[in-house]
Amino acid sequence: MRYVDVPQKVNIFEVLKNKASFSPHNYKKVILGGKDSKPVQDFLAGDLVNGEEVGSDAYLRKSYKYFIRNKALQQDSFLLSFSGDSVIPILPNKFVDLKLKEGDLIISKDSNIGETVILDKNYPDHMLSGGLYKLPVDQGKYYLFAFLKHDFFRTQLNFLVSRGATILHAKKLFLDCLIPLPNQKNSDQVITYLETLMRITINKEKKIKENENRIFALIETEISSNQTKKDFKYQFPDLRQILLTSRIDAGFYCEDYAKKQFSIKNYTKGVGTIEEWGFEIGRGQNLQVSAIGNSIYSEEKKENFYTLVRPTNLSDFGTVTKYEYLGNSRKLSAISEGDIIFSAEGSVGKCMMFANPKQRTLTNIHGIVLNKKDHNKIESAFVCCFLRYLRNLGILDYISVGGQGGSLAMKYWSEVKIPFFSEAKQKEIAKYYYVPINYKIGNGDFGAIEKRDFQVNEKMGILQLDEQVKVLKEKIHDVVDTIINGDVVDIDFSFADNS
Repeated sequence: MRYVDVPQKVNIFEVLKNKASFSPHNYKKVILGGKDSKPVQDFLAGDLVNGEEVGSDAYLRKSYKYFIRNKALQQDSFLLSFSGDSVIPILPNKFVDLKLKEGDLIISKDSNIGETVILDKNYPDHMLSGGLYKLPVDQGKYYLFAFLKHDFFRTQLNFLVSRGATILHAKKLFLDCLIPLPNQKNSDQVITYLETLMRITINKEKKIKENENRIFALIETEISSNQTKKDFKYQFPDLRQILLTSRIDAGFYCEDYAKKQFSIKNYTKGVGTIEEWGFEIGRGQNLQVSAIGNSIYSEEKKENFYTLVRPTNLSDFGTVTKYEYLGNSRKLSAISEGDIIFSAEGSVGKCMMFANPKQRTLTNIHGIVLNKKDHNKIESAFVCCFLRYLRNLGILDYISVGGQGGSLAMKYWSEVKIPFFSEAKQKEIAKYYYVPINYKIGNGDFGAIEKRDFQVNEKMGILQLDEQVKVLKEKIHDVVDTIINGDVVDIDFSFADNS
């Protein structure tokens, strides 16, 4: 276990200090290589701001006031996640104004304890749940944030929290967690360097969100501006329609779903199924031992291993949050250029287009592979964007069946309609997701990276921005590791955007 010291024995004074706890877990400690550190408490400029619970009876389908739940804080993102029911519309009279502003740090004290994000803009119409705190930090905010997103902080917090509960509660114990300080003469420069890396990464994540919103806005405008003269009329389903679809779930026939589908099908240039867009649809590789024999799994990249993309590791923005690697002697079903991996179970609708799949990429049987027969990456990028639009619109939730996130089996894909936008409109939309330009970022060798590579480039798509975010986060992780170990940080501002 990294950073962890497990004592062989404890004395009575330590037991009394820990409220007479006899749990060995509470006596583990973290190892600091440097001399200096200070608790999270010392970074605060005032009192913690705690959110408030509103109760599920205050939840609405639509409102101009919103409630941020703990699940809006995710480990793989520096910013709030608006996926699913992480942010909920509520009754305006239940709203409590916490004055949430751009740059505020938000931390979870319940459930996903210690998870932290930074607000990318002002949120005057949003409030925090009772399981969240706003941290009042003025000095060293981005330095602190870098450590709060690191395993070192979560490891400490886990030692302080009582185990065994269904939902973990950290209360204010995270304030006692230690944040190491640079162990070298130019410590101020090290802090500035780490904060610069954090700012660059946050700006790129902001740009990813902006690109996704731009994609959805362009699709919405194109559809709404090009409708035939037909008028929408809602009717309850008859027996013939139910027999034709073999569906008895009420949501599939509700007015909201019918109206949204009508708008898409009413597009002047027509719509098509995924097959009519030139895709073959199939399940991902069955990875069970009975199907492919024994395999070796690894968190680290290894030569001749397959790159495994699990549907659960797809993000809301058409990217991968985490890769795994699988060693197997057989020839498995790998994807090709322009193919899309689609999450068909659980978080239905998350998907990614792979422009240049590396190291024989595959997914498991819980994912669906949309194989682009002509490998047209622009078309494929557009289709991937439109599938995410359907997910955001809620259409895929209606089409999928079952509980726990649902399942979109292949037999239901005939209900997924994609409008035939012009080639020019497809390119206009796709460029915010995929740009057919290779922005090299040095394979992790930061000495080869130039300043322009890490500035927020307006011409970059989500896929290019995400690749740079991943490399930046690796660099941040390495710098934090170096500080924890008490070693000297090698500062290189040659690529950093100080804006």
